[in-house]
Amino acid sequence: MKSLKQLSVLCAALLMSLSLSSVSLMAQANKPAPKPAPKADQAGWKQVPIPPLRAFHPQAPRRVALPNGMVLFLQEDHELPLIDGVIRIRGGRRDDPAAKIGLSGIYAETWRTGGTKTKTGDQLDDFLETRAAQVEAGAGADSTSLSWSSLKGDFDQVFTVVLDVLQHPEFRQDKIDLAKKQINTGIKRRNDDINAIVSRESSKLAFGADSPYARSAEYATIAAITRDDLLERHKRTVAPNNMILGISGDFDSADMERKLREAFAALPQGTPVPKPEFAPHPAAPGIYLIEKNDVNQSEISMVTLGIERSNPDYYAIETMNELFGGGSSSRLNMRLRTKMGLAYSVGGGIGSSFDHPGIFRVAMGTKSSSTAVAIEALQKEILDLMQGQVTEAELKKAKDTMLNSFIFSVDSKDKVLGERMAYEFYGYPADFLESYRAGIEKVTVADVNRVAKKYIHPEKFAVLVVGNKKDFDRDLSTFGKVTTIDISIQQK
Repeated sequence: MKSLKQLSVLCAALLMSLSLSSVSLMAQANKPAPKPAPKADQAGWKQVPIPPLRAFHPQAPRRVALPNGMVLFLQEDHELPLIDGVIRIRGGRRDDPAAKIGLSGIYAETWRTGGTKTKTGDQLDDFLETRAAQVEAGAGADSTSLSWSSLKGDFDQVFTVVLDVLQHPEFRQDKIDLAKKQINTGIKRRNDDINAIVSRESSKLAFGADSPYARSAEYATIAAITRDDLLERHKRTVAPNNMILGISGDFDSADMERKLREAFAALPQGTPVPKPEFAPHPAAPGIYLIEKNDVNQSEISMVTLGIERSNPDYYAIETMNELFGGGSSSRLNMRLRTKMGLAYSVGGGIGSSFDHPGIFRVAMGTKSSSTAVAIEALQKEILDLMQGQVTEAELKKAKDTMLNSFIFSVDSKDKVLGERMAYEFYGYPADFLESYRAGIEKVTVADVNRVAKKYIHPEKFAVLVVGNKKDFDRDLSTFGKVTTIDISIQQK
C-alpha cells in the first residue's frame, strides 16, 4: 500500500509540472517578438586598422670561403635535434652532350644508388635506415646536388657516408642499367598526360628545340651513356671551386665550421664548369597544333622568351604578373574562369630565371568545344593589359597579396639558407632577398603600364594547342597558319 501511495504522489507531481510548462509556453507565445538587433555597418570591416608590415630581417647564415674556392653557409636552428645539409655543384642537364641527353639524370640517380668503392648502394640504404637518415643526389638544369639529413647525434656517422659518396662513387653497372630502364619507361609514357606534353613542347617553342633548356632524352641518347661518361663527369665537376655547401640545424657554428674545414679545405681545385652559351632559337610566331584524340579538353599555351631576374624591371613585372595571371583574384582567373566559365585553369606571366631568360607563358585549359573562343579571350586580355588599363585597386590587391604571402616562402631558416645559396651560386647581391619587399612596395600603376607595353609583344607569341581537333568550335586556321607538331617517340 505504501508503494502505491508513493506512485500516486509522483504522478500528481508530474502532471502539475507538465501543466505549468504548458502555461509558460503559452505565455511566451503571446509575447511580442523581440525587435531585431540593428544591422552592423556593412562597411565596418573596412574600418579595421591594418598595421604596417614588420621589418623583414631574416637570420642570415654565416658565410665561410675556403682558400680552394669552396663556399660554406652555416645556419643554426635549434628548434629540433636535426641537421640537414646540401652540396650544390655546378653542372646540370644543360651541360649534357646533345648525343647523350639524360646523362645528368642517370648520373644523379646512380651516384647514390651505385654506392662507393667499399659499400654498395643497398648496404648504404641499410646503414642509413637504421638511423632514420637520408643521403640523396639530384640533378637540375644547371647544377647537381648531394643532400643529407640526420639526427644531431648521428651527424658524424652520416657525414662520413656523405664524404665517401662524394669522393669515391662506384657507379655500379647494375644500377646504371636499372636507371636506364626507368628513364626509358618514362619516355614510353611521356605522351600519356596532356599537361606534360604542353610543358615539354611549349618550352621547345620558346627556347628552340635544340636548346639545352628544352631538349628531351630519347632511347638513343640514353643507350649511348656509359659508366665511363659518369666517372668522367664526376671527375670534371666535383671540385671545391665548383661547390657551395649549406648546412642548417642543431649545431654550434664554430664546431661545425671546424669539421667542414677538416673535410674540404685540403681538396685540390679543379677546372671551373663554364656556363654554356645561350643562343635561343624560338619558333616562328603562329599556331602550333598537337592532336590528342583521347581527350575532351584543350590545353592552350602562348609562349615567347621572358627575362632574367637581374632585369631592373623585375619588380614591376612580378607585380604585373600577379594582377594579370597570378592567382584566384587575377584578371585572367576572374574574367575567363569565374565570369565567362571558359577555363578549368588559367594564368601566366613573364617568367624570369637567374642566369638566362625565362619563358613568357600564358596558359589555359578549356573544353574542346570552346578552344577558339578561349584563344580569342586570352588575346583580348593580353591586349587590354598592353593598353594601360591597370587600376589603383588592382595594383593594391596584387601588392598586398605578394607582400603578405612573401613571408611564407622564407618562413624557416632552412628556406632562407636555400635562397642565400642561390644568390651565391648565380652571383646576385647577398641582400637580394631583403630587397624584394622594398622593390615591390615601390611599384606604381605607371610602372606596370610601362612594362606591359615594353615587354608584351603578341606578334611574337607561338600559340600551342593540344587537344581533339574534331571537337574544336572552329578550325584553328582562322587564326593564321597552323603547324602540326609530331610528338611520336623515336624508336630504339
